[in-house]
Amino acid sequence: MLKQSELDVKILGERTFSSPLRALGGPSLPFVSDDARLPLGLEPGSAESSLLLERAGPRERLFFEPSRTRAAVLTTGGLCPGLNNVVRSLVLELYHRYGVREIFGVRYGYEGLNPRVGLPLLPLGPEQVQNVHRFGGSFLGVSRGKQELGVMADTLARERIDLLFVIGGDGTLRGAHALHGELERRGARIAVVGVPKTIDNDVAFVDKTFGYDTAVEMARMAVDTAHTEAIGARNGVGLVKLMGRDSGFVAAAAVLASEEANFCLIPEVPFTLEGPNGLLSALEHRLQVRNHAVIVVAEGCGATLAGATAERDASGNLRYASAEADIGPRLREAITGHFKGKGLPITVKYIDPSYMIRSVPANASDSVFCNALARNAVHAGMAGRTDVVIGRLHRVFTHVPIALATGTKKRIAPDGELWQAVLETTGQPPLVAP
Repeated sequence: MLKQSELDVKILGERTFSSPLRALGGPSLPFVSDDARLPLGLEPGSAESSLLLERAGPRERLFFEPSRTRAAVLTTGGLCPGLNNVVRSLVLELYHRYGVREIFGVRYGYEGLNPRVGLPLLPLGPEQVQNVHRFGGSFLGVSRGKQELGVMADTLARERIDLLFVIGGDGTLRGAHALHGELERRGARIAVVGVPKTIDNDVAFVDKTFGYDTAVEMARMAVDTAHTEAIGARNGVGLVKLMGRDSGFVAAAAVLASEEANFCLIPEVPFTLEGPNGLLSALEHRLQVRNHAVIVVAEGCGATLAGATAERDASGNLRYASAEADIGPRLREAITGHFKGKGLPITVKYIDPSYMIRSVPANASDSVFCNALARNAVHAGMAGRTDVVIGRLHRVFTHVPIALATGTKKRIAPDGELWQAVLETTGQPPLVAP
């Protein structure tokens, strides 16, 4: 049972400095009260309606004196549309709005906080980030894997960093929480503020992560292309594998956006290949009736294929692109083998746009969202919030303790509205054994 204390945000200490935003914005500037809260749930009388998240936004009193503050920002994990947008907006908000002049980029994620790697901090200002938002990827670089907490804390102390912005997904944020714990143990008053990044959109207590909208837009193009290929051949099958390690949000949204898919397979909803109610039987029926079909599968469906010795990356995550866990080729082989065994002609076109999807520049929707996340991250950090990630819930920006955001993953509910919409759009039957 979730407790209110788990939603409470840590503050480094008393805030003794006036925000410079008052002079810039005048008396009409909407400062957010420290008492402003948002109910976790909107259903009256529910347990979640009594639990409250702190609202994000500019505070009238600051913990850090802007003219003496040294801030740093790092990006890590996988690439994602919008990384450069967030970095740019962080720098511009700090520099122009708060008057912070000492801002640094950490190269290649947490590796840049390990002096043995030999990556000095990169000074950042408006000139250095002027055009970075026009490009995909991260101009600071990313990496995976852990670094020693003590070494990273030593680097922050040596460089006199007051405020660290960490941009990344679940693993990155867990690292930020652990680093905060080391800093807190030392009594170091350094704020650690996270910005949630993942195209999978699976961060808990956050209704959307940046990069997701762009990923869905690109994924839709892949599904549309698969449909074009499928209808161009007799018994044509377009098979598209999309990213989604533990959650199928990208696959589900792409199917809804395209409206051309006939089957959607996601990690949250088990399915079977064989048997009268399996995918292969349903596909056979579909081809008999319509002569073509499109299947969209999330990469996380490959988890059932992987054994205990399956290949993993530097962060310990299962490598879904490895031969053992790659659901796309395995599914293609199963489909081809099934129809060959029945003597039925079939043409399968397999599309895997994974790296293209995550490496493109942010679209308009994500660009706007990245800017808002970055500005609220600066507001939180300057006001002394720490061990916190900037979220958005019910279309309101919030402060979410990192431990809470990483304690579980957001997933598609099989009986929820989103999955029901997918079922209505595809028309697929239940693909499970009776």
